[in-house]
Amino acid sequence: MAAKEVQKDRSMVLQKEMIANHFARLERAPENHEPVVYTFVPGNLTELIRSFGALPVLPEINALQSGMRKLSGDYIAEAERAGHSEDVCAYVKCDIGMMKSGNVSPAGTRLPKPDLLLLSYTGCYTFMKWFELLREEYECPTVFFHVPYQGDGKLEPKHREYMIRQLREQVIPALEKATGRQYDEERLRHHLALSARAEDDLVKVLHSAKRRPSPIDGYFGTVYYVGPVFSAFRGTEEGAEYYRALREEVDARAAAGLGPIVPDGSLDDQRFRLVVEGPPSWTHFRDFWKMFTDEKAVVVASTYTKVGGTYDFGFRHDPGDPLGTLADYCSGCYTNLNLPARVEMISRYIREYDADGFVINSIKSCNSFSAGQLMILREVEKRTGVPGAFIESDLVDPRYFSQANIKNRLESYFQMLESRRQGQAAGAAHEAAAVAV
Repeated sequence: MAAKEVQKDRSMVLQKEMIANHFARLERAPENHEPVVYTFVPGNLTELIRSFGALPVLPEINALQSGMRKLSGDYIAEAERAGHSEDVCAYVKCDIGMMKSGNVSPAGTRLPKPDLLLLSYTGCYTFMKWFELLREEYECPTVFFHVPYQGDGKLEPKHREYMIRQLREQVIPALEKATGRQYDEERLRHHLALSARAEDDLVKVLHSAKRRPSPIDGYFGTVYYVGPVFSAFRGTEEGAEYYRALREEVDARAAAGLGPIVPDGSLDDQRFRLVVEGPPSWTHFRDFWKMFTDEKAVVVASTYTKVGGTYDFGFRHDPGDPLGTLADYCSGCYTNLNLPARVEMISRYIREYDADGFVINSIKSCNSFSAGQLMILREVEKRTGVPGAFIESDLVDPRYFSQANIKNRLESYFQMLESRRQGQAAGAAHEAAAVAV
């Protein structure tokens, strides 16, 4: 029997084309004399990079896409043979393995060497060591943009000034030297205006999950939706056009009372509404998603889809304050928020999106997410009265995805949610009968 074709919505197909075209352009970058800047997702300065005519490369995006293509296991093994520990972040090892295999991209094309490594530090110490390794391999310049941690839950004016000063005195000069171009603030404003336009449409999509049925999946589906704005396409015409098309697509589904497109079709009959904390396991992405859809569970909001920006809480890139808005953006990324802020975010999502429960996927090799998650679980349950579930996997290392174990835990959790719902319904019926008497 032929395998059932995986269902995809139009925006997923469009994004796949965008990514393929970007990798093809990267492969031609040396002959076209286009400079290339490697950077990371949280706190990335894509608009600034684009304003210098440079193309961005995001190593963790390459790693996760390799995981989705079932390629990461071999790359991780290659990195471990070179001496990297089993406990090192799986993204790092996958990226190192890709580099040692010919600097190959997830699409099979060749990635150009970076003209500059731009490290925006937003709470993940691993990023610093990662770029040290890449600097040794590529023998290229590195510029470090330090984003102060929001330990007290807010960005202080002195922190903002500190970041703006770094942009002026360190980051911009490094980009000028690497690209051979002068800083053009009007060009930067242009890219920031395109970002704000895309962000408006993205937030409309995210907020659509407050509807019943939700026309989107706020985790498994939304990792596709946030891809362009988190990576190489923020601040571009094609990125803005993608989000306009995505919003129209989701608006149409909402108007028709339809749920999201999932691997087996359309999830219109939704039994549970969930919030999810933590990244997905990319090597078994659709198997993982199917564990939810088999139970008719839709994710209405997630924290991982805010790792590259918390737009749904009001932030927009402001072309009227180019460097200040870049500082504000970097400071507010999810990995730069303290644990009380993360607890409040999850609790707020549960309330505003009327969720029945929440799931924490604890990632073995990602301390930025995993540290404090058991405390988060207990605190969110206490604040909301909604029960949570705790499962464990890894980013792109297939050895740490135990399908049977995760499936058993989730099935038990969904059974508990159903029993709780029936108990609440029985209690309400009993109370109503007592009032009638």
